[in-house]
Amino acid sequence: MPDFSTLMIFAAAALVLTATPGPDMLLIASRSVSQGRAAGFLTYAGIALGTYCHALAAAFGLSQLFVTVPAIYEAVRWAGCCYLLYLAYKTILSEVTAFAPASTLRRLSGRRIFFAGLATNLLNPKMALFVMALFPQFVTAQSGSITMQMLVLATVLNGIGLVVNGAVIILGSQIRTRLASLSRFPKMPQYMLATVFAGLACRLALQARN
Repeated sequence: MPDFSTLMIFAAAALVLTATPGPDMLLIASRSVSQGRAAGFLTYAGIALGTYCHALAAAFGLSQLFVTVPAIYEAVRWAGCCYLLYLAYKTILSEVTAFAPASTLRRLSGRRIFFAGLATNLLNPKMALFVMALFPQFVTAQSGSITMQMLVLATVLNGIGLVVNGAVIILGSQIRTRLASLSRFPKMPQYMLATVFAGLACRLALQARN
């Protein structure tokens, strides 16, 4: 396990990274505004699980495939683009308004929201390269199992992310409460969420490997 000083340095770097607005924070905020606090936390839970998956992939050397085999990187990148566009399409076509109180639909959508967050994270090859570039800087052979060290670092990153994004989720749910009074535009939050999905797809399509 990394020593205390190493964890503190990593935690400081993680705080700066998570507090910087990015695609994950934008997705979490839009989910919170469109579907409420629970949806925001479910989205973050999916993203956090994705971080663990990337950490394990980096520990096992799987992420190195993105560097050595560019075709795999491109395949994952375009798969992510298509998936995000699919989510945007499904969001716009949804017949249930964002504020409709339907408990059975909420249970179904909760599972989908979680896996959407997970898939969005897993299908972002930049996240895999980021973990592969950052985490090894805080891992040493003398500190025990490389895999365990990677998981510990992922836990620190996710814990700090929970605090930062938790504040975003609470703020987003408060905005949702305000928007709920706008009966003239009942599906506006759904259009906002669809726009976020489409924007993330465009960003992923245009981003370069370096």
